Amino acid sequence: MSPDIIALAFLIVPLAVLLALRVNASLVFLSACLGAVLLHYVGDEASDFSNMFLPFLGSNTFKVVLVFLPVVLTTIFMIKTVRGASQLLNILPAIGTSLLLTIMAVPLLPGSLVAQVQLSTAWEKIVQFQALIVGASALVCLFFLWTQRPKTGHDKHGKRH
Repeated sequence: MSPDIIALAFLIVPLAVLLALRVNASLVFLSACLGAVLLHYVGDEASDFSNMFLPFLGSNTFKVVLVFLPVVLTTIFMIKTVRGASQLLNILPAIGTSLLLTIMAVPLLPGSLVAQVQLSTAWEKIVQFQALIVGASALVCLFFLWTQRPKTGHDKHGKRH
């Protein structure tokens, strides 16, 4: 299979899932960030601990689960949480989330698949603009979250019951 097709699949599948299920992509982005923090701070210790009880589960496999479990759970729990005009706005956070998930997933793949993906021009561009992708996606997701906050009732103060 072509390296470009594999790289594009990593980008398109999460994007399609988030949009089709109408999931708040900003929350999934934050869950991906949580997975990265978990991997960084507790990954090695948790992997060693899991090897005692689940020796058939490799260290790398456990790390993939640790990174992507918050993403999968958030996606499941947030199905159909984006409605109306917000669906159109959700496209930008969904693209950013898809790019972030790709950046996080590729290094955790088995060696031969990593090598294939890293040969693609799409992956080269992603790596080249990685800092910009993560920073801009974070800002877009924050903006989307801020615009989704519940409206406060101004009319409650003027009326007496």
